[in-house]
Amino acid sequence: MSDDNRAEIKLEFDTPQFLQSLFANEPRNLAYLETKLGVVAVTRDGWVLLSGPSDQVERAKSVFHDLEQARRNGADISTRDFHLSVDVAVDGSDVKVAKLAEVRLLGLRGRKPVVPRTPHQLEYLRAIEKNDVVFGLGPAGTGKTYLAMAMALTMLKKRLIGRVVLTRPAVEAGEALGFLPGDLKEKVAPYLRPLYDALHDMLDPEEGQRYLEDGTIEIAPLAFMRGRTLARSFVILDEAQNTTREQMFMTLTRLGEGSRMVITGDGSQIDLKPGQASGLAEAERALQGIESVEFIRFSKGDIVRHPVVARIVEAYESHRGKP
Repeated sequence: MSDDNRAEIKLEFDTPQFLQSLFANEPRNLAYLETKLGVVAVTRDGWVLLSGPSDQVERAKSVFHDLEQARRNGADISTRDFHLSVDVAVDGSDVKVAKLAEVRLLGLRGRKPVVPRTPHQLEYLRAIEKNDVVFGLGPAGTGKTYLAMAMALTMLKKRLIGRVVLTRPAVEAGEALGFLPGDLKEKVAPYLRPLYDALHDMLDPEEGQRYLEDGTIEIAPLAFMRGRTLARSFVILDEAQNTTREQMFMTLTRLGEGSRMVITGDGSQIDLKPGQASGLAEAERALQGIESVEFIRFSKGDIVRHPVVARIVEAYESHRGKP
């Protein structure tokens, strides 16, 4: 390659600490940028020197500008964020880390705000803002339920809604529950535990308990929804792949004035008895193109749990012959 096609750019930042925060205080992350963009990155005392093919150096420069903007907006840059910014520079996407950092939900005192971590997560939150019914579909760990709850609680605090209703099917409710001790509420509690866990992660214990006691937040099995009309409510139906066709239709028709609904599920993890059709699968077929109903599909690339989770999902898909 001729020298005419090569470039060298020096970027300077306020302090060495600020620069290090842009690559998550992990120098090994720079190797990812160098490999993906074919550049050399040398850092010293608050500056980074980028050298290589001129077009790739410009892309590397855009990575640091993106991360700098996100950092100045209050974001903490993780290794995942750094990799995402590099990947965006490679493929030319316009959903950069700085744009993700602009969305901040539930900024409670003493807690970090909930923010989208991938372009699909941002698309999901935007869809919830503008639609009455949103389906979040995809593998576990992609933030489908967690982000929906963060949006619900944010809207509750802004008084855009008056109540949050969290529900999920208890798929083994037929025979297994009869052998569990306690009344019906105690019997279904294990099935609702993930919703309580997410709620307690976002609210102070006293506040969460107060909301549960006065009915501002309701967590209930799907069977409790029958016959109700939910007005000024944010309804989240979790694990929707385990609803029957009748349960899904029943839930969708509970929506009242001033309400919205988010339905989450993973069609690859259906636990219904053999021969029972999934209500989520039917809804996907029946509701395409309906006004104010939107489907957001996540992939294993959106998994934001431990990095090994994405590799586990990918391995199982390969083993089971899925694309």
